[in-house]
Amino acid sequence: MKRALFMAVAMLISGAALAATDHYVLRDGNHVRHLKVTKVANDITVSADVDFEPTADDKGKHACSADVSGEAKAVSENELVVKKQIPGEARYCSLKVQLTPEGAKIEQSEECNYFAAGACHFNSDGKVLTKIK
Repeated sequence: MKRALFMAVAMLISGAALAATDHYVLRDGNHVRHLKVTKVANDITVSADVDFEPTADDKGKHACSADVSGEAKAVSENELVVKKQIPGEARYCSLKVQLTPEGAKIEQSEECNYFAAGACHFNSDGKVLTKIK
């Protein structure tokens, strides 16, 4: 019984040692972007979300919030690509994530407008999302 308990605790600890999660945030005007990259062994999961809250100066724009998540593929050591299929269609929203030690940049495909419409967009427009330490 003690041996089984010890093995269960050892497996739990070893699994936690192989997992890492990094968070990145960018506040750009009324847009707030959040990126979460989770690595468990060889599996990488990316979650990106954006929120937009208009001010009185933003005439005709509406508040919005969007998110995309899924398994990512490492294209290179510092570049990840996550694809999310648009429900009922053969098209995919594709997010390309460039990672650096200090932050990340996000580029989105045109198909991502299905998930983030209006003023919302995942694209960081060349700006760096700061890594939270």
